[in-house]
Amino acid sequence: MGAAAVALVVTLVNTLPGDGGSTAGTSRDGDKVHGTPAVPSGDIGPDVGWGFTHTQYSADRGSEAAVKRVEERLADQPLPQIQHIMGWGAGNPEPVKGRYDFEEMDRRIDFVRATGGTPVVTLCCAPDWMKGGESGADSTDWSQAALETAPEPEHFEDYAALAATVAKRYPDVRHFIVWNEFKGFWNDSEARWDYEGYTELYNLVHKALKKVDEDIMVGGPYLVMDSVDPRQKQDASTSLKGAWGAMDQRVLDAFDYWNKNKAGADFVVVDGSSYTKDDDLLPDEFAATEKFTAVSQWVRERSGDLPLWWAEYYVEPADGDDNRHGWSETRRVAVQASGLIGMAKGGATSGFYWNPEEKTGECPGCLWTPTDKSDGGESLPMFGLLSRFSREFPPGTTYETVSVADDDKPNVRVLADDKAVLVVNTLDRSISADIDGEKFEMGAYEVKWLKR
Repeated sequence: MGAAAVALVVTLVNTLPGDGGSTAGTSRDGDKVHGTPAVPSGDIGPDVGWGFTHTQYSADRGSEAAVKRVEERLADQPLPQIQHIMGWGAGNPEPVKGRYDFEEMDRRIDFVRATGGTPVVTLCCAPDWMKGGESGADSTDWSQAALETAPEPEHFEDYAALAATVAKRYPDVRHFIVWNEFKGFWNDSEARWDYEGYTELYNLVHKALKKVDEDIMVGGPYLVMDSVDPRQKQDASTSLKGAWGAMDQRVLDAFDYWNKNKAGADFVVVDGSSYTKDDDLLPDEFAATEKFTAVSQWVRERSGDLPLWWAEYYVEPADGDDNRHGWSETRRVAVQASGLIGMAKGGATSGFYWNPEEKTGECPGCLWTPTDKSDGGESLPMFGLLSRFSREFPPGTTYETVSVADDDKPNVRVLADDKAVLVVNTLDRSISADIDGEKFEMGAYEVKWLKR
């Protein structure tokens, strides 16, 4: 697919069958309402705040005590939560045309409800028969390549119909993201994104969802905002660049086409990392997060008043197995906090942490310990950061400037409103900080909250 498509591989580590391949519950009643949710009124807005995405393993399964523990933690600070309709813990939703299997999807949506969170559905990926593959649950291809494949154009209408079926089944889900990272939408002959094909699919899905309920909120295009080394000439943007790199111009072209030709949108969705496509953190891991600010501002300038979501964001390059285990948790949380600050400063209203939960064992970067054992489900440092950030800086927050002592300016990153200040020490050593006239000590990579 070319260099621009390499980043698509990053998010597919948890898409093998595992929990997502069950065929139980297959039926023709895909349009029925699942459960007895309270259907929200039409005044729910497109701003949902800061949350996370469920991956193949999550807290909807495991020890009853551990699952309960996570539910209680989330209920204390409800967070918006994304679930895909196929993969990342969900089975093939329509293994045969007109026959549906929502068993895993039902369980995930029920988990979000139990925690009081806002459910968000990403409409990805597509059943095999829509992609030229075989029909039938037993033959579902769960390989990485299969989930990277888009529906064939002759099945775009079928995919839109599936999206409508999902919307009818979960009437309390009011926010839908169309597709994921332009998977399968790459034009080999022209070495660019197939933005025409994606926009055609997006518009058909948008129409189908609005037909179900005009108050459903739909967003896209969920592009990977790839950047390259600023010294690279080919494909590098000359207008959107910084010390963190230069944007891949092909991504900007794809966004502009969708933005101009979309049928409508209630919010805008992007995805990306602070590092370049070559995994370079320029000029360092903290300063690289300024990319989130620059890209957010660029998108907001083009999308007007539409809320901006980061469906995924990454600050730590992955290894060959797509694991991010190289940093200490203290460093990881500090850089993640810097990334959240960068998105917020650029005008983003929502961001979703890709929770890399493991089925068992150690879980670097996870929100909670694995729920396979009764003592699992304990909160981890990333959960503390995300839940506090969500509580202190909800949608509609007006950010304020705070004074930072000159000696501290290169060493700290700060975000504040009228009630709270988030301070991040970017150094692997202790410092003395002076923020808003308050002096205090900070440990290496410490993340500190101040009251105003």
